[in-house]
Amino acid sequence: MLGYIVRRLGVAVVVVIGVAFITFAILHYLSPSPVYDVLSKPTRAAIVAWNKQHGYDRPELVQFVSYLGNIIHGNFGFAYKLNQSVAALFKEDFGRTVYLSGAALLLSLIIAIPLGILQAVKRNSPLDYAATAINFTLYSMPSFFLGLILIQLFALDWGIFPPGVSDSVTSVWGAFTHPKQMFLPIVTLALLNVASYSRYMRSSALDELAQDYIRLARAKGLSERVVLWRHLLRNACLPVITLVGLSIPYLVAGNLLIEALFNYPGLGFLFTQALGLEDYNILLAYTLLTAVVTVLGNLLADIAIAAADPRVRLD
Repeated sequence: MLGYIVRRLGVAVVVVIGVAFITFAILHYLSPSPVYDVLSKPTRAAIVAWNKQHGYDRPELVQFVSYLGNIIHGNFGFAYKLNQSVAALFKEDFGRTVYLSGAALLLSLIIAIPLGILQAVKRNSPLDYAATAINFTLYSMPSFFLGLILIQLFALDWGIFPPGVSDSVTSVWGAFTHPKQMFLPIVTLALLNVASYSRYMRSSALDELAQDYIRLARAKGLSERVVLWRHLLRNACLPVITLVGLSIPYLVAGNLLIEALFNYPGLGFLFTQALGLEDYNILLAYTLLTAVVTVLGNLLADIAIAAADPRVRLD
């Protein structure tokens, strides 16, 4: 197990560096220097002096190596248009994004796992057909469109929840203590995940129901509840564990549309701001974060599968 983790971490480092270099090269091509964001109507001499002072006159590869060195020391550059370091901006917004994504993930699993098992047990029943139709509808629906529907129903038509998150939510605690404002963004993300997770859970549960150990458990006279929740659940959850690991990047760093739609101050909202401002240091750091979370999500999924199923050996 330890050797496997070390090898995967080594591959992960190479992948992250590769993603960083490609992104750095593209953004460097679009904007070789942020001098025009800092100096107002600079002269040619002022541009040359500023670029030399901040290292933007050096070859691109040298700048990239220097950037990697700065990352090791926690320096992700400076967001000149927002007048704040990128690390400070990420520190403010990362916790709020993790809270939103974590709450949505937990809610989606609470709904999807029992629903998937119930669909497998009630296969080809009206409940199974109805749940499948709803899941396919949600799965094919763009996230922003689902969010707009929920806003129209719960905020504008019925007035139960506010249509967005107010400016008073400035921290994780603020998000936690304003459940009504967080309801719609969390439910929007959760419903999208339920559509995916429950389908995998149903398919996996159907496969497990045909296995000999399920027949043996039933032949021993165990109740259906014990058979399903003690014997079937653990093995049927393995594909969902993998899916959760693969969806972590989307959950943590990919909530762009949802955060923008509900005016939620997270990393996704910061990314959309950076796109409008053409702040490439933020865009580069966000891309790196996504790459890191992706490889870690895959690794954690493999480790979780090995822990859940002793038959799996990661050597």
